Amino acid sequence: MTEPLLTVHFTEADASTALRSEARAGLTDHPKWLSPKWFYDARGSELFEQITTLPDYYPTRAERAALTAHAAEVAALTEAVELVELGSGSSAKTRLLLDALTVGGRLRGFVPLDVSASALRGAADAVATEYPGLAVHAVVADFTEHLALPTADGRRLVAFLGSTIGNLLPEERAAFLKGLRDLLRSGEFLLLGTDLVKDSEVLLRAYDDPAGVTAEFNRNVLRVLNRELSADFDVSSFDHLAVWDAKREWIEMRLRARRDMRVRLDVLALDISFAAGEEMRTEVSAKFRPERVREELAAAGFVVRRFWTDEKGLFGLSLAEAVG
Repeated sequence: MTEPLLTVHFTEADASTALRSEARAGLTDHPKWLSPKWFYDARGSELFEQITTLPDYYPTRAERAALTAHAAEVAALTEAVELVELGSGSSAKTRLLLDALTVGGRLRGFVPLDVSASALRGAADAVATEYPGLAVHAVVADFTEHLALPTADGRRLVAFLGSTIGNLLPEERAAFLKGLRDLLRSGEFLLLGTDLVKDSEVLLRAYDDPAGVTAEFNRNVLRVLNRELSADFDVSSFDHLAVWDAKREWIEMRLRARRDMRVRLDVLALDISFAAGEEMRTEVSAKFRPERVREELAAAGFVVRRFWTDEKGLFGLSLAEAVG
């Protein structure tokens, strides 16, 4: 087994600085908001894994079904020698692509990119063990702030799965896709996972389960602030809400204060007031129509060569080629 390489563009100090900056910006805005990236400490990651197994949370299962059905086509169409995964986490779903791409013996490298160095090390070591001879180069980076990829000797396929792109606001998506296109050579590919627009009741059940797991996941961001910023949020005094915005076609997760309260964040030397009933946005999860995916990718310099869904049409996979 070749030892994986690790390149760090985003340190713990960078993460701390980003958290302080974004928390101050969001908590002093009107209305208040927090970034969903801060959900994912160890506890938050555990809770999200639980969410993916819930009966009404379809995205993970639907995307995996689509990948299972079409990974071989992805490999045949792209003929990639290197697979890049953005927001890789444990790289669990990526095994489907790795298996398909290694069948012909063409794949030489795997580049997982994530903000969590510990998660990346574990994923990189596991992939290097399972796929001997594959060069693994893990990159610790925040893809919304510092998208940098190592040079590749051959065609790359970038996988951005989980509909993570739906957590970005429209202007953020446009900037991200354009930045990614600028890093790729013409003829290289992006495989993009997008949750699709569907009946609002199906969506709301996916983001507000009766067992309360999603509610705990949502409130966990307050525990992160309490720990990292010496804040004194009374976590139990916030209710979880999932709201469908039909105009923007996205789900908003919010936290609603049950009572008037004042919160101190010592690290920021900041006091914040909440009124009873005040809502704070913690996540946007955009849902897409196929034509919208094509338009946004085209604006960034990609052409969709294939679009697939799972059998129920819940989740989309777009294979887009960098052109121009």
